[in-house]
Amino acid sequence: MPIADINNHKMYYETHGGGDPLILMGGWGSFCHGEEKHLPIGLLERHKVVLLDYRGIGESEDDHSVPSSTRLYAEDAVALMDHLGIDRFHMVGLIGMGACIGQEIAATWPERVRSLVNTGAWLKADRFLADQLNVMTEVHRDLGFLAFQRLVTVMSFEPAYYAKNIDRLTGPDGVWHHINGRIDTHLRFVNACLTHDMTDRAGSITAPTFVLHAHMDQVTGPRTTLPIEQAIPNATGYHMKNAAHVIAGKEQKIEFGQVLCDFLSKH
Repeated sequence: MPIADINNHKMYYETHGGGDPLILMGGWGSFCHGEEKHLPIGLLERHKVVLLDYRGIGESEDDHSVPSSTRLYAEDAVALMDHLGIDRFHMVGLIGMGACIGQEIAATWPERVRSLVNTGAWLKADRFLADQLNVMTEVHRDLGFLAFQRLVTVMSFEPAYYAKNIDRLTGPDGVWHHINGRIDTHLRFVNACLTHDMTDRAGSITAPTFVLHAHMDQVTGPRTTLPIEQAIPNATGYHMKNAAHVIAGKEQKIEFGQVLCDFLSKH
């Protein structure tokens, strides 16, 4: 069981595949414990992929005396790569908090990051996004996890995919199950998301950067992703007109996997 003492807490992590190393982080969850099957198509065939449980989910511990922030989670990720002896790596942030953590890593440790990938992200939460995140936590706290899950699922998937797969997406083992019964961890994640602010630092990021613009994303669509592409000097945007917050469905997964792997292969 791969658990390491990282940045004053016990962290669970996994490595998969082989090739040029990258660390991949998502939103309020984990790609560990069998969830690597949801990674972009082609990634494991081309790269050594490092995955982790954030503080407070899966098998990673947390220390609530330390305020949560994307900087804290960035320090955890870089310390894990130090533990693994990986000096330079691709930083892939898929959806939300993981992408924001990637921005922090690319700005603070530019010599470590070969390239940066951002999907479903923001430089600083505007009022609309902040209210969405706060409502999600209020529903989780006051009405329970399953009500929260239904809310976030209806906001995160393309309508046709949602209608076809709703029974599989929801339930105790459905999406965002990592924070089921862990409202304190959810609140810490949201605090990190709301205090994240790269508006004055994004211009210092030198890594080649890929930014996805998902036009059907009701949470972090082009309203929040276009400013990232515009702020990072060496950024390239890619538009998916029919994609929502979560890339889902065979055709979208194939398209995104190909574009992502092509970008990484150039750097």
